[in-house]
Amino acid sequence: MKLLSYKEPNFADFAATMKRRAVPANDLRETVATIIENVSLNGDAALIEYTEKFDRCKLSADGLFVTKKERLAARKSVSASTHEAIAASLANIHAFAARSMKKDWKYKNVQGAECGERFRPFDRVGVYVPGGKAPLVSTALMTAGFAQAVGVPQILAATPCGADGSINPALLAALDAAGVTEILKVGGAQAIAAMALGTASVKPVDRIFGPGNRFVVEAKRQMVGAVSIDLLPGPSEILILSDATGDPRCIAADILAQAEHGGDSQVGLLCTSMPLIRAVMSEIEVQLASLGRSSIIQEVLDQGTFMVHVKNMKQGIQLCNDYAPEHLSLLSENEDAVCEAISTAGAIYLGNRSPVAVGDFLAGPSHTLPTGGAGRSFSGLRADQFQRRTSIVKLTASAVKKSLPFVEEFARIEGLDAHGKSVAIRLDKESARY
Repeated sequence: MKLLSYKEPNFADFAATMKRRAVPANDLRETVATIIENVSLNGDAALIEYTEKFDRCKLSADGLFVTKKERLAARKSVSASTHEAIAASLANIHAFAARSMKKDWKYKNVQGAECGERFRPFDRVGVYVPGGKAPLVSTALMTAGFAQAVGVPQILAATPCGADGSINPALLAALDAAGVTEILKVGGAQAIAAMALGTASVKPVDRIFGPGNRFVVEAKRQMVGAVSIDLLPGPSEILILSDATGDPRCIAADILAQAEHGGDSQVGLLCTSMPLIRAVMSEIEVQLASLGRSSIIQEVLDQGTFMVHVKNMKQGIQLCNDYAPEHLSLLSENEDAVCEAISTAGAIYLGNRSPVAVGDFLAGPSHTLPTGGAGRSFSGLRADQFQRRTSIVKLTASAVKKSLPFVEEFARIEGLDAHGKSVAIRLDKESARY
């Protein structure tokens, strides 16, 4: 763990690094571009090639998707308690989505034209669910569950399979409960390319959702235009901002929980109290000893964790807004005022009794959130992102008459006389402005 204080001479250099920009390295861009080109040119053959290379599984062209038999077997094999947890999470997701979906509306403008917006679900979406070190059952729910709540008729999920071609039964059960219509046994940038561009076996989608490693995130970035995306959610991260009121046990527990994701995960603590920082570091050692994924956690603690003694909460707020964390745990006696000052966090957890893990699994808002500093530009996944927006305009003769002088003036300024005439003709007269 990196430990630093505002009193140290190199603190300004550290503060400058907090202003992150999610810009991919050149070698990453080139690698992903090559994968996308291969999928574009060779379709299913490229998917089979990459699945064998990266996941050590030899799939056939007719074995790229999970079968109905596999889905049924998964539902039967998982425990009742797993089904109950999935159902509880989905219930909260659906309730949250119902309140955040966009609703149709209309009004009349000054000239009397009726204007409004209409919202309909996308016809077909793709959700990416990372595999690897853990079956991310919750991610299946926090992506596909929103699509299901909005009423998307076709939901394609992509997730890497194991060396034997199987997918974790609990993950399959979650995807099934969340209304997924197809499950592709392919992961990585190649899965994103397939969902965006299509292959002989994979019908392309209208929009892609979900988190992933840096290759997946870069593939989503490169596919914008061929398809739309939700946001750029990469490796998990948490920033904790605390004054002296933070509970070291709770802080340590949240740090360890997020470090448990492994890989390129990032963990940070900004705290006004050096004694509390010391207590957190000690508590981490105590709790780590009893955890099953301690080696994975230790790697993140060694390489991706920083503890910073800040001068005051004002400095901590500034660093937090610069960092734009995926998850922010906020512990302060002036909780509401500090929360109001935070503008870039993907999700904020208030108080010692608000563990991030509840948001990861159960609370209702999606845990698919912007990482790597992207929180300055993106919000977390929302129900309305599964809706296609269409604007509606309807004019009466009276509204046309009142609108005509202004349209004619714009048409004259921009040299677009057909625009002006297209309005005037509605009143059965020639425009006099040209």
